[in-house]
Amino acid sequence: MFGRTTAGARPRAAGGGANRWVVLLVLCVSLLLVALDATVLHVAVPAVTEDLRPSGVELLWIVDAYPLVCASLLILFGTLGDRVGRRRVLLLGYALFGVASAVAALATTPEVLVGARALLGVGGAMIMPATLSILRAVFPDRRERATAIGIWTAVAAVGAATGPVLGGFLVQHFWWGSVFLINIPLMLLILPVGRWLLPESRGDGGGPWDVLGALMAAAGVLGVVLGVKRLGAGDALLDHRTAGPLLAGTVLLVLFVRRQKRRRHPLIDMRMFARATFSTSVGCIVLAMLALVGLELIAVQYLQLVLGLSPLETGLRLLPLTFAAMAAGATGSFTLRRLGPRRMVGWGFVLTAAAVVLLTLMGQHDRPLLLTAGFVLLGFGLQTTLFGAYESMLSEAPPEQAGGAAAIGETSYQLGAGMGIALLGSVMNAAYAPGLDDAASAPPAARSAAAHSLGEAYQVALQLGGPAGDALRTAARHAFVHGLHVTLFVSAGLLLLGALAALRLPKAMECAEPDGLTGLHDGQRAPDTRPVSPAPEPALPGTPLRDHVRPEPAVPARRAPAEAAGPARTGRTAH
Repeated sequence: MFGRTTAGARPRAAGGGANRWVVLLVLCVSLLLVALDATVLHVAVPAVTEDLRPSGVELLWIVDAYPLVCASLLILFGTLGDRVGRRRVLLLGYALFGVASAVAALATTPEVLVGARALLGVGGAMIMPATLSILRAVFPDRRERATAIGIWTAVAAVGAATGPVLGGFLVQHFWWGSVFLINIPLMLLILPVGRWLLPESRGDGGGPWDVLGALMAAAGVLGVVLGVKRLGAGDALLDHRTAGPLLAGTVLLVLFVRRQKRRRHPLIDMRMFARATFSTSVGCIVLAMLALVGLELIAVQYLQLVLGLSPLETGLRLLPLTFAAMAAGATGSFTLRRLGPRRMVGWGFVLTAAAVVLLTLMGQHDRPLLLTAGFVLLGFGLQTTLFGAYESMLSEAPPEQAGGAAAIGETSYQLGAGMGIALLGSVMNAAYAPGLDDAASAPPAARSAAAHSLGEAYQVALQLGGPAGDALRTAARHAFVHGLHVTLFVSAGLLLLGALAALRLPKAMECAEPDGLTGLHDGQRAPDTRPVSPAPEPALPGTPLRDHVRPEPAVPARRAPAEAAGPARTGRTAH
């Protein structure tokens, strides 16, 4: 059962009525803030470095604390929303996000900023799965839901890509803390609006919430990501700081899966992963983000440190990616109906890989037309991939598990992003550091200090001065561009791997009518909806997992409006 409303002002939204598009608008604004905060800090990293003087590890944590904490808590809050109410968790996330933004804006030490970014991650973990699961509840018809997800993903792209533009403007005209202050007035506005407009929805509510399982999932994801981060920082695999979190996280996740399989009322129905569409969609989301996010951070450094662009100019250069992603999201529903999930996701991966290879033509001189073409292809291809994967994953999950399914999708997104920064960052460092040996006139200690990043290399070169400083600066620029090219080729390989994985997705889009009919393709006519005999029948192909094992007595013919969107629990497809 889902889509229960709690206020008379929201009588029809949860069941897919006329108010559902207003609900979508509120959800999109929520997502915009979270997506914006994920990237708004990227162009402010040089200003943060100059002001707070963080160490290399602290700087990584300032950037990564938000996505890593968010990723580790998504399952916890996504499944909690299924039990206590998704709207309730969402509104609490709004409040926490606003408080954390104020703390981050006023931070005077790296430690405080890292803590504030972690608190933002907690708020984001409450908001992200709630928006997607509420969307699943208020749009029971797959055709309309595809359109809604297209708008949702386009807004996510707008937030992620607008972040550097807005951040660049604020850093250039104010100070780096202003990139967080923009969240506060928006949260003050959306909190009462969301409380008034958003419908409350829950899952089936069966059994107690598995608190221990939720904590195991959170600690497991965090441990795995921490281990990957240490690998990305250059630590050896057998180093205790790397092997310890990796091993502990893996063990906890294995125990979590075993626990969910044994429980009568699991947090997440692991049978969803047995379905090729669901598991493949999750894998495609991970691969897409793995290839993209690390590149985005490196691209910002390239634009600012190699081409010498200002933060605002850097953000403007990324605008073509935003517009292309918006176009892909806006046309995603049409594309999915015409191509089907398999070709949509697969060709999206191929197009993104082509864009990445095109960007390897970048050098030490500005080539704006090349960058624009590459970013347009990159934005359109990636958004096409993510749209197809998200839509297929969410439609495959049962509505009563919408929060858990949304949490899995968002965990995959955030985990892929965190791993992408670590993996592609380590590839970049491995290709960048040896190139500094070309600056033979610079002292070995200076070359060692410059090997951490291009920004540090510039600072060391400035301190050295003279021919040695010029040689170190030139060598660092050449080494960075070489490392960027190597990283781009590795990313293209990951994207092509995703294209192969997409072959497991269904060829055609299977649509469900609002009354629970599934397996209907575009153009097919729904069968007669009059009652049939109570004998249980097998689920139609493409029906999300439900309790088809043990048939229950037939429910009455009249159903509550909030239940009308899902099939009756009779052991057969509802008609």
